[in-house]
Amino acid sequence: MLTYTIRRLCLAVPTLLFIALVIFMLLELAPGDPTAQIPLTVPPEVKAQMREALGLGEPVHIRFGLWLWQFFVIEPMVWIDNAVGTAWAEGKTRVISWQTRAPVMDTVIERLPQTLWVVAMAYVVGILIALPIGIYSAYRQYSVFDQVGTFVTMVGYSVPPFFSGVLVIMIFAVHLEWLPSIYDTTHRVVDWDSFVVQLRQMILPVMVLSLQTTAQISRFMRSAMLDALREDYVRTARAKGLSEWSVVMVHVLRISMIPVVTIIALGLPQGFGGAIITEQIFKVNGLGQLLITAIAANDLPMVQTVTFMLAVLIVLFNIIADLLYGALDPRIRYD
Repeated sequence: MLTYTIRRLCLAVPTLLFIALVIFMLLELAPGDPTAQIPLTVPPEVKAQMREALGLGEPVHIRFGLWLWQFFVIEPMVWIDNAVGTAWAEGKTRVISWQTRAPVMDTVIERLPQTLWVVAMAYVVGILIALPIGIYSAYRQYSVFDQVGTFVTMVGYSVPPFFSGVLVIMIFAVHLEWLPSIYDTTHRVVDWDSFVVQLRQMILPVMVLSLQTTAQISRFMRSAMLDALREDYVRTARAKGLSEWSVVMVHVLRISMIPVVTIIALGLPQGFGGAIITEQIFKVNGLGQLLITAIAANDLPMVQTVTFMLAVLIVLFNIIADLLYGALDPRIRYD
């Protein structure tokens, strides 16, 4: 297991470097200019000096190498300095946002808790609802519960977040006036009353994000359970006199979780992508809104960094899913 993990981590390094190169080249080829919003009254020579200050006068390979050095070397040195109290990164240039002229990672760390609050909670809620629905739907195939669950999950999977978000706002915030429609990112939890306020403002965005998660995972869970219930070892377990609970929840569920683990592991990074739309609807001041603002302002360092961090999450959770296969299926060995 350890050897396999080290080998996968080593293979992830060139993969991430290639992904970083692709993202960088796509942003370079995209239309737009960070100095396009400068007033026309600014002289051309001043604009040229501003482009030089942003580093746009350097060749493409120089700027890409500089970004790699700043992201993989300077930024970890900054974290070490903050944690230990050293001064390794003192005087060194970090990845700077063209829009705010502030370090990109400082802005990302500032916005990250808001996104984690919503995305992580939505994903946990979606998994806790989806797994029981998928298991019971497979065990009671073609029952009323299965047919109703199939219909609801297909609707939930088909409805895009920008529609479901507006719909729940109109129902629960405008007509019923039960829940707030705007997420207050400045709110701080200090007592029970403030905690209740935090929960109330999280309900709508969590509901929208967990809808598709629940629909997707429950359908995969049902399909995997149906395939496992037809296997010979299930009939053997029942013939040995094992209880139905032991057959379904121990033997069948363990094997059925293998494809579902992949969906869960790869779905979490995708949840951050889905939060981009949801954060715009509910005014959550998180990474999604940060990315949209950076794209509108042609802030290439910010877009490059945030997009690459999402790619790192996808590669990392893919490795975690592969490692979980060995724990779920005894037939898989990493020797």
